[in-house]
Order: sequence, then C-alpha cells, then structure tokens
Amino acid sequence: MNLNQLKYFVAVAEYRSFTKAAEQYFLTQTAITQQIHKLEDTVGVSLIDRKTRPISLTPMGQVLYREARSILMRMDTAVRRTREAASGISGSLRIGYTKGYEHSELATKLRQFHLQYPNVLLSCHRCDTDLLTTGLIDGQYDVIFTWDSTNICKDEAVQYRLQDRVRLMVALYGSHPLAQRTGLTRADLRDEVMLFMSPSGSGDSLGDEYFIRLYQNAGYYPNILLRSSDVESILMMVAAEVGISVLPVSCMQHLSESDNLVFVPLEGEHEVEEILAVWRRDNASPSLRKFLDLLGHGDAAPSF
Repeated sequence: MNLNQLKYFVAVAEYRSFTKAAEQYFLTQTAITQQIHKLEDTVGVSLIDRKTRPISLTPMGQVLYREARSILMRMDTAVRRTREAASGISGSLRIGYTKGYEHSELATKLRQFHLQYPNVLLSCHRCDTDLLTTGLIDGQYDVIFTWDSTNICKDEAVQYRLQDRVRLMVALYGSHPLAQRTGLTRADLRDEVMLFMSPSGSGDSLGDEYFIRLYQNAGYYPNILLRSSDVESILMMVAAEVGISVLPVSCMQHLSESDNLVFVPLEGEHEVEEILAVWRRDNASPSLRKFLDLLGHGDAAPSF
C-alpha cells in the first residue's frame, strides 16, 4: 500500500467512476484499475462493488475511505507545516532575557514578530545572566538578551550583536537629600547604603567586577547592604528607605514618585548597560533568522 493508491482509491470513491478518477490524475482507466486491484490485494478484501451502476463502495471500502481521507489530510498538513517551518513561518522561538530588561523595546519587537509570524510559538524566560549563558550553550534558548557578565562573547560557539545601550539611573526614595538633583555621579554616592543590582545570581561575575570598578574609579568601595538580581525586591527596599540603588532605566518603566521612588540619571560616559543579543553559531532555525532580521543590527554590526 502506498499514498498514491490511497489517493486513487479516494478519487474513485468520490467520483464513483474509474474513468473520472483517471482523468483527475492524468492516467488511463486501466492504470487506475490496476492500482485499486493492488490495494485490494494488500488489504485482502474487496473495496469496490463493480456490479452497481455507478460503482459503489463495499462496507469494507467505506471504512478504508474514511481512514484514507484522514491519512491524506494529515499528510497534507505535515507537508505544509514542514514547508512553513523551513521558511520561518512556523515552528518555535525560545527567548531568554536578563532580569530588568522586560520593559525595554524587546516587547515591541516580539509583538511585531508575532504579528508577522503568528504560527511561530514564542516562549520567553527571564533569568540571571549566568543561567542565560548556560541555557544558551545547552540549547534551551534560541537567543538571549544579556549583559556579557560571563564573557560569553569569547566563546567561539556563539554569535552576537550589541542590541541596546541602556542608561543607568539612581533609584532613591522620595525624601532622600539627593532626590531633587537633576543628575548624579558615582562620587555623589560615596556615603550611601547601596542595594547592589547584580547581573548574575552568584553576585560574583565580570559584570559585577565592572561596576565595582566604576565605584573604585570614583575613589571608594561602595557600602553594599545587599547584592541581588531581583529588581522588584531592590525597588521595594528603596521605597522602604532601606538604601538606594543603581539600575538600568528599563527597570523603571511605569514607576513614579507615587511609589515613593525617584530616579535621577547617573552621569558619565560609562554609565550604561550594554545588552547583547547572543545565539549559537550552529543554530539553523529559520524562525531565529527571521527574528534576527527583524531586530536589525542594533548599535553594532553582528559578529558573523
């Protein structure tokens, strides 16, 4: 039994004619008849009642007709979905992003992609930078948006591009003496109790070291009460007047002084958080390629 035999059989059943079925497939009536005979030999029963005019299906033929139609429909669906996946129209896209980046332009890009490719299943995962890196290398994610706090860009197995430069802000409670300032420097924070936003869960990464050096360049080591990658908890503690924090501006969307929070820009050339889009070099997913095309080149050319 093969798919062509099932197609011919369904055509004969629906036309109730060998001749019309043959015309549909540009074959001779003899060829169609021979294929139906082979199908009957395979299943071991008579499928067509040839004594009636027009011909009709036997009870066994009616059973096979229903099953054959279902098989052919599933085959058509399988072929269509496979072709769609090859062109990036369907499939899946697993996206990881660093904590605090959820209010960035990433949400807009995801919405645009979903509107263009509604059959691609999007799944988003918010993690610490070290977990994102491990997940990408292990194949859990197709692309991640992260600080390079684990030196992942040195890994020859990945490709990346600079996707965003996010301005850093000082998060203060409303009654803080510095809350009325229009700009601050690291030097202004010398005597403050700091709630340190860490890019990694361990609190001991290249990203942590980078920002600690910025404090040291200002002439001191910060008085750190807490290290955490949980943005919401840090902001809650700032609002409770436990301390202050330095956070990316993307963490502060939709927040205002009504939350007893005030945000003042941190001045300085290096007071930015660089977000990279990173993916495995061997990931040939068409959906990933379509998504990277939609992202554009960010602020730097991709490292192909």
